[in-house]
Amino acid sequence: MPDPSPLPLDPILTVRNMSVGFPSLSGTIPAVRDVSFSVRREKIGIIGESGSGKSTTGRAIMRLQPPGAIVKADALRFEEIDLLKVSEKDMLSIRGRRMAMILQDPKYSLNPVMTVGEQIGETVMLHEKVSRRVARERTLGMLERVQIRDPRRVFDLYPHEVSGGMGQRIMISMMLIASPSLIIADEPTSALDVTVRQQVLSILDDLVTERDIGLIFISHDLNLVRSFCDRVIIMYAGRIVETIAAADLDHAKHPYTQGLLNALPSLDHPRDRLDVLARDPAWLEG
Repeated sequence: MPDPSPLPLDPILTVRNMSVGFPSLSGTIPAVRDVSFSVRREKIGIIGESGSGKSTTGRAIMRLQPPGAIVKADALRFEEIDLLKVSEKDMLSIRGRRMAMILQDPKYSLNPVMTVGEQIGETVMLHEKVSRRVARERTLGMLERVQIRDPRRVFDLYPHEVSGGMGQRIMISMMLIASPSLIIADEPTSALDVTVRQQVLSILDDLVTERDIGLIFISHDLNLVRSFCDRVIIMYAGRIVETIAAADLDHAKHPYTQGLLNALPSLDHPRDRLDVLARDPAWLEG
């Protein structure tokens, strides 16, 4: 289902009718189908069940899909760059510098044989060609900015020596230190407890506002997206079934979105048994 809102005058990202498929012995398996949306300087949430195409959409935008993946679109534009035509060599200078992705679990995203500081500083030296000393000072400042106490000590730690919450803050530091225009955050708080999660979200919110950038926030958590994002995209079976303002999520019209909301537990309206989502085959047709 296309995004019903008009294109903003200055979108950071424009996606029109993007599809992603993966080859198999029985033919191409569609993972994302005719997805359309735009991102300006705002926080957009993408929600849906596992397998709905959320992460595949984010990775396709970053050109991080596995070899063999088939990506087609009428338009896939990031600022002035046509992501369908840009070479992989040029993408290496775009990723991290102008658009970045925060992955779900820092344990699998950070290099285990490099210190935290080396990894963050490497991003600055690669994209901005600064000296090691300047990169170190920038890294220490960024670690402090994401509320890590004693950044000089943490600079010399290895990933296995930090907690999950600190690891996620380190990932945020690494992705934001080069001041990108667009951040794609793929389940960045799913492995964190409630208190640490709120701290990480507060840091992200402050940085997005302070730097006036766009954020795509991929999540399963409807309540989190409702309170954190400006707009919400709901995906089902690789399609966008609804796009709605986060504040209006309780008034969603698509039965899939309503079913997800009705399956949520509520302290204000406790129930003995939560609703089970009843799927309609017609949803697959968009």
